[in-house]
Amino acid sequence: MENGNHKEIPEDANEHCPGTQSDDAGKSDACAGCPNQEACASAPKGPDPDLVVIAERMATVKHKILVLSGKGGVGKSTFSAQLSFALAAMDFQVGLLDIDICGPSIPKMLGLEGQEIHQSNLGWSPVFVDSIGVMSIGFMLPDPDDAVIWRGPRKNGIIKQFLKDVYWGELDFLVVDAPPGTSDEHISIVQFLKETGIDGAIIVTTPQQVSLIDVRKEVSFCKKVGIKVLGVVENMSGLCQPVTDFKYMKQSKNGDQEDVTIWAMEIMREKAPELLDLIACSEVFDSSAGGAAKMCRDMGVPFLGKIPLDPKLCKAAEEGKSCFSGEECGVSAPALSAIINKLLKDNTMT
Repeated sequence: MENGNHKEIPEDANEHCPGTQSDDAGKSDACAGCPNQEACASAPKGPDPDLVVIAERMATVKHKILVLSGKGGVGKSTFSAQLSFALAAMDFQVGLLDIDICGPSIPKMLGLEGQEIHQSNLGWSPVFVDSIGVMSIGFMLPDPDDAVIWRGPRKNGIIKQFLKDVYWGELDFLVVDAPPGTSDEHISIVQFLKETGIDGAIIVTTPQQVSLIDVRKEVSFCKKVGIKVLGVVENMSGLCQPVTDFKYMKQSKNGDQEDVTIWAMEIMREKAPELLDLIACSEVFDSSAGGAAKMCRDMGVPFLGKIPLDPKLCKAAEEGKSCFSGEECGVSAPALSAIINKLLKDNTMT
């Protein structure tokens, strides 16, 4: 979508597209054969009155942060959830909006499965946990296994409803967890929020090139729609865990494995007890091309840091818990804290 000269033009539009808001949208000669012709012809023209309502709702929200990823499965929702937990632990008022319509995982990651949305005279009320207000379509599904099979307009409609009908109250931060890619949901959230002021986007990736190829497109999307890239996070940056948490196996020539963990631990305690305090790290994804740090240098965007692949963090996400409570996530929690502190400091959000 381009916004030059106040025209909104779909990426796959024909040459000489008059713009989706033009009176000639879907009707001019240039529209013939365009895949958007029918939608443009039937869409309402002129300023969207709901944008005024959204602006009024968002007036009480100081900072709005989008969390994006170019590819699914990179830990974007895990990062969104833990970012929200961390900000709430700093005594900020936090809202977490899940606009991943077809794959809403935020209710699970905040331990809110089975919760329902309630309505008051002020609008829809978020579901709260640890002082974090959460909104997701996952709260609206009668069965968590139900598939959401919606076309773009209906997705856009529910995102707009989340923004104009949810009573967030006074918030320091609204974290928006978006689906992977650069699809309808991304264009909608930018259109609906842009006039209210978006601080920017955090982009989550894994180190290998197959992920970074898509992340480059995400950075390009942000630049095209005028959203600042607050920084890139390299998630799953090597498997790291204490030596004592590993299971040790002995493999025979025919491929059978025998668990020798007890034997290995006894040898270490007896022969090299200093090893028991070490953290073992192994590169899971190939980062020989430089990973996210090099991509950030190439594209001129900030690099926020690396988060190791920590089984304890994965377990915290599965159980809907903060990785910052207690000392279980001793590998990933410090890395996340450093990234979040850098984000707040570099962008003067405190």
